[in-house]
Amino acid sequence: MNTTIKNYLNQTQDSSSLALFRMGFGVLMTLSMIRFISKGWVEKLYLEPSFHFSFYGFEWVKPFGDMTYLLFLVCCVSAFFVAIGYKYRISIIIFFLSFTYIELMDKTTYLNHYYFISILSFLMIFLPANSYYSIDSKIKGYEFEKIPKWCTDCIKMLLFIVYFYSGLAKINSDWLIEAQPLKIWLTSSYDLPIIGSTLMQQNWVHYAMSWGGMFYDLFIAFLLLYSRTRIFAFFLVVFFHLFTAILFPIGMFPYIMIVGSLIFFDQKTHKKMIKIIDFILKFFGFKSKKIKRLKLNSNNNSIVLSIVAVFFIIQLCFPFRYLLYPGELFWNEQGYRFSWRVMLIEKKGITNLKVLNKEDGKSFMVMNEEFLSEFQERQMSFQPDFILEYAHHVGEYYKKNGMNEIEIYADSYVTLNGRLSQRFVDPNVNLMNEKRGFKNKTWILALDDEITGL
Repeated sequence: MNTTIKNYLNQTQDSSSLALFRMGFGVLMTLSMIRFISKGWVEKLYLEPSFHFSFYGFEWVKPFGDMTYLLFLVCCVSAFFVAIGYKYRISIIIFFLSFTYIELMDKTTYLNHYYFISILSFLMIFLPANSYYSIDSKIKGYEFEKIPKWCTDCIKMLLFIVYFYSGLAKINSDWLIEAQPLKIWLTSSYDLPIIGSTLMQQNWVHYAMSWGGMFYDLFIAFLLLYSRTRIFAFFLVVFFHLFTAILFPIGMFPYIMIVGSLIFFDQKTHKKMIKIIDFILKFFGFKSKKIKRLKLNSNNNSIVLSIVAVFFIIQLCFPFRYLLYPGELFWNEQGYRFSWRVMLIEKKGITNLKVLNKEDGKSFMVMNEEFLSEFQERQMSFQPDFILEYAHHVGEYYKKNGMNEIEIYADSYVTLNGRLSQRFVDPNVNLMNEKRGFKNKTWILALDDEITGL
C-alpha cells in the first residue's frame, strides 16, 4: 500500500495543465467581481440592509460600510494577479480570505458555487500553479516543465465530488417521481423565446430534465476521465451549463464549471491551448521572452500532502452530516448547506413574529420591512436558522428600547416543492429561549409528508 502511494506521488504531469486552470480561474473570478460591483449588488446586498444574517460562529464577520467596496476591489485585483501568476502564493491567499469574507458577510447570499470557489481557492494555495507561464516564472528567469500529477488530480477530485454528490442528492422521490421542483420552474419559463410556451410546458420535458440532470451529475466526471468519451462529455458540459444559464439566474457558476472541466483533458491539449493564448497575447503586443526550463517542480512536502488529505476527508464526509438529524432534510434544512444539494427545493413561506411584553402582558406583530430588506425577508421566511437569528435580533432591539422581559413567537407557514402550505414553527415556543447552534431544532414542526431517497 505504501509503495503504491509513493509510486503515485512520484508521477509527474506537464505544468501547462495547472497553469491553464490557474489562468481560467483567475480570469473568471476577476470578471465575477467586476460584474458584482457594476450591477450595484454591493450597495443593495451589503450596505443598504441594517441587519445581516450570519453563519454560526462567524457573527463577527460584517460589512465595512463604504469600505466594503475596497474589499471587493482587493478580491478583484488578487484574482487578476492569480490569473497572470504574479506573487501567486500571496495573491491566492488574499483572494481566498477576501472572497470567503465576502461570502460570510451575509448568509442571505449563500450559493453552492460561492462555497465551491472558497474551498477551491483554499486548495490552490498548496498547488504550484505559477510553475509555468506566469509572471513569477518570468521574474525568476525559469519555469518548470513538470509538476507532481496529484496537483491536477486533486482539482479533478474536487470537481468529481461536486458533480457526483449533486447526482446522489437528486435520487429522491420529489426529483424523480414528481419532477419537482423543475416542474414549477420550467412552467414559469413561458417567456423564453420559442421553447418557453411550448416545450417548457410539457410534462415529459420536466421528467426528462429531472432524470437527465441526475444521470448527468452522476456520470459526467467519469465520462470526462475516460479519454474516448472526453470530447463528447465536454460538449455535454458546455450544453448543460449554457442551457442552465439561460433557464436560471445562477451567475458565473456555469462558466466556472465549463472552464474547470478543461482540467480533464490531456496535457498535450493544454499545451496547445496555452500556445493559442500566447499567440493572441503576441498579437496584442505582449511578447514573451524565452526563459530557462527546469525539469521538475517537486511539491511533495509532507505537510502540504497532509493538509490536502485532511481537506478531502472533510469534503467526502461533511455532506453526510444531515444523517445526524431526524426529520426531513428538505424541510428542516439541518445539514443542507455545503453538501452539493443543487437546486433541489422550491420553498416559499410567510413568517411573522409576535412580541409579548411580559411586564404588561401586551403583544404586537413585528413589521418585517422595518428590519429586513425584501430579499432578506424572503429568505428568512422558510429557513429555520434565519428565523431564529431574526427573532433574537428583534428581541435584542426591543430590549434596548426598554422592554426588559419579552417573549417572541413565530407564526410561520411554508410550502415545499408544490405542496400545500403548512405550519413550520411551533407557535407555542418562545424563540428567545432557543439557542443558535448545531443541536436539533425541536421547534420545527414535522413535514406532513415523506420524501424518500438519499
